[in-house]
Amino acid sequence: MSEAANSLIRATADHLSQFAPFDQMEGGHVQWLAQHATLRYFAKGETVLSPQQTEPVAFFIIKQGVVQGEQGISQPPEDSAWLELHEGECFPLGALLAKRPVTGTYRASSDVFCYVVPAEDFLYLTRLSEAFYDFCTRRIANLLEHSQHLIQAGYSKASAEQQSMNSTLAAIVQRQPVTCSPHDSIRQALQLMERHGVGAMVAVDDQVPLGILTLHDVLSRVALAEADLDQPVIGIMSTTLTTLPPHSLAHDAALAMAKQGIRHVLVTDNGHLTGVISEKDLFTLQRVGLHQISSSIRHATTIVLLKQCARDIQQLARNLLAQGMAAEQLTQIITTLNDLLTTRIIELELQGDPARDIEFCWLALGSEGRFEQTLNTDQDNGIIFAPKANEDPVALREVLLPFAKRVNLALAECGFPLCGGEVMASNPKWCASLQEWQGTFDKWIYHGAPMDLLHSTIFFDFRPLYGASHLGKALRGWLQTAAPKNSRFLHQLALNALRNRPPLGMLRDFVTGDDHTIDLKLNGITPFVDAARIFSLAIGGTQTNTVQRLREIAAPLNLKPGDADAYCEAFLFIQLLRLRFHHTQSERGETLTNRVDPDTLNHLDRRILKEAFRQARKLQTKLGLDYQA
Repeated sequence: MSEAANSLIRATADHLSQFAPFDQMEGGHVQWLAQHATLRYFAKGETVLSPQQTEPVAFFIIKQGVVQGEQGISQPPEDSAWLELHEGECFPLGALLAKRPVTGTYRASSDVFCYVVPAEDFLYLTRLSEAFYDFCTRRIANLLEHSQHLIQAGYSKASAEQQSMNSTLAAIVQRQPVTCSPHDSIRQALQLMERHGVGAMVAVDDQVPLGILTLHDVLSRVALAEADLDQPVIGIMSTTLTTLPPHSLAHDAALAMAKQGIRHVLVTDNGHLTGVISEKDLFTLQRVGLHQISSSIRHATTIVLLKQCARDIQQLARNLLAQGMAAEQLTQIITTLNDLLTTRIIELELQGDPARDIEFCWLALGSEGRFEQTLNTDQDNGIIFAPKANEDPVALREVLLPFAKRVNLALAECGFPLCGGEVMASNPKWCASLQEWQGTFDKWIYHGAPMDLLHSTIFFDFRPLYGASHLGKALRGWLQTAAPKNSRFLHQLALNALRNRPPLGMLRDFVTGDDHTIDLKLNGITPFVDAARIFSLAIGGTQTNTVQRLREIAAPLNLKPGDADAYCEAFLFIQLLRLRFHHTQSERGETLTNRVDPDTLNHLDRRILKEAFRQARKLQTKLGLDYQA
């Protein structure tokens, strides 16, 4: 072989190695592929592959340009989604593996150059390269694994930087300092320390620190010294203070503590107190654990302490991303901890309240009901109660509503905004008896118009969170029996669901709005959530989580195992993308949103997102076929 030919093969192999799955294959196998590939040109509008083609199907890898995939009218509608394939993407894997013609038409939507490999060489390569075979048979799963490795590497680096002694004190400070006046009594200062759960109290004058009292000081200077608790606290405080600016490093604070034998350093900016760093802060450095957070929540006595727990939950989510945790497990952990936090708020607000004498169940709705909360979620909740004989539901509701309002407001303080649609327990419509809830569901199922059902779907994701869980289970049992009986109801839900299509374009990768963004929640997550919910209601399913619903419906609906897995993987990738996006926004101090500019995504994430949207379209196609919607 000439040197020129060798150079061309090496250049081809180098180009292919920039893209999945070729970047995961052994170099010799990529060289073999390059050696057996020929370069072909297709003019704009020219057909690359079609069902009418008589010659054997070959393996195509796009070198340059865009190929549009379209299914013919006579083909099965489950594959009718448009595809737009770009540089580095390959096709048609399904036809090659099944040794059949393609079922759709692939057309050049621009001038296109493709590497073309004969079918027999493609099949030989699947036997030669395990990485290539794995990609071809588990395309979306393989891409997800590749993306996850890149994500983990990026977050691990950020996490390592954050959790090192090179962290700035500004990054370590987790809460506003708790302060008092130098003229406050010792008793007042101790009460503040207990109320806020802090180990140090700083006396300030116009935010300038004058003294510090620690729990260690309390033992020696107050308890053992039998100090008068009504004297000014400044009299027993340490007034020799160690201060550092916010840009100082954790290392500097640790060194000061070691040198001076102290446990706290004050962080000051231009002389004004901005935070207190303890010895514990330095040597845990935000290594927040599940046990620590759950324990803190269970023992919290104030909303202020629970607000700190809510911040810890967000930090834990970032750390778990760094450890490579998958979206399914991560959203379940976030939701579980949020459940604990909600439960603790309910317990605190019930203390001494007449609502505690009523048999009721607090319901989680929407994403919390589905165990799918991310870091950008508002409240969706309700109350179901059980009147005793001769008790008036209206009177019971009047007792429960003020309590529910306090819980909703406390949740808002902890970072869960009030629901804009007022789907909250403090709304009289969603604080109802079991009989009333059944009546509402009955109206939706048997008499609801499509628009009536448009905003009701999140209620079908309910699950018991606190209190008399048997009430929630009774409502679920009733729904499992009632919903499958009414095909009109399911048809109308399907009509509503199919109004929201994944944003795949015919002329571009993605259909974007005027701001050139797509909504990962509305257009990405929701199509899977809606379809899984409808199919679950149709079979009388017991699950509320979307992935668990997709797995539960697979057998009753005769879904191919590979299809069910692909739906789950696609849904979870979009969830993971949302989590990453929210973290990036949080780090930048931006308002959390689900809108993302696809041009900001790397090549691999764009490729997986397109495949994920295609899976959503495929699931919607089945929904439309099953319910003639």
